[in-house]
Amino acid sequence: MNRREFISATAAGAAALMTPFAKAARLPIRKGVLISMLPGDLPLLERMRVAVDAGFVDLECQTVADPKEAEAIKTAAGKAKLRIHSVMNMAHWAFPLNSPDPEVVRKGMEGMETSLRNAHFWGAETVLLVPAVVGPKYSYYKDAWTRSQKQIRTLLPLAEELKVVIAIEEVWNKFLLSPLEHARYLDEFQSPWVKAYMDVGNVVFYGYPQDWIRTLGKRIAKLHLKDFRYRNGKTEWVALGEGDIDWIEVHRALAEAGYSGTATVELEGGDAAYLSEVSRRVDTILEGQSA
Repeated sequence: MNRREFISATAAGAAALMTPFAKAARLPIRKGVLISMLPGDLPLLERMRVAVDAGFVDLECQTVADPKEAEAIKTAAGKAKLRIHSVMNMAHWAFPLNSPDPEVVRKGMEGMETSLRNAHFWGAETVLLVPAVVGPKYSYYKDAWTRSQKQIRTLLPLAEELKVVIAIEEVWNKFLLSPLEHARYLDEFQSPWVKAYMDVGNVVFYGYPQDWIRTLGKRIAKLHLKDFRYRNGKTEWVALGEGDIDWIEVHRALAEAGYSGTATVELEGGDAAYLSEVSRRVDTILEGQSA
């Protein structure tokens, strides 16, 4: 290499270092949307088609106890070519698994069993679970840890039979308040059927989503996208790219973790134009740009 070639190569290298995200690779992540975000005034199939037209390929559903309703959702999603990838368990807030009341726990377990069977029926890989709620009405931290783990362990044979992962989400339940605790909680199961449902917006009030992603790493089964802003003592959920999340760092952390599953937006619902804009913002995140 002569002097001219050396200078040219050095300049090119310096330029690349100065703009590390200018040509960031798009993350190999599928775009998902919550069924509750789709226009509620349309027939089920048309709602699904709105999601597909907006650019989404995956759908996250909620627990459905009625077999006919579950069948209708499966049929509509199939016709729209929208893959149901996950189920959001709907029992964990009203019936937390760490409650001292056996009847509350029983109902919570029934909700999880229904969710797992929904997931299997729809072909979904995961069920989202908030494992415990800490507080005087339920139990405090240590008991929340042990009681919820005990109940989840009884669900593992069913999860393995149905081939559905129980994905533990961090949320404002005063539990699993750091990525280290979340990782430890999961590791103690020593089971491939318990993983993490990483919500980037839920941790902003007390942490950094990129830190959680790097710590949880391969434990992450699914991903929720939403944005959060804290200003002058006021907290609020905002549109993607309008909050406090450093999406460039989130992109980098997801690339380092090797995450290649689905990212589901968890926002307010809206019409076709709104969902198309949400989808566009997700694209910019996956491409390594600010939303």
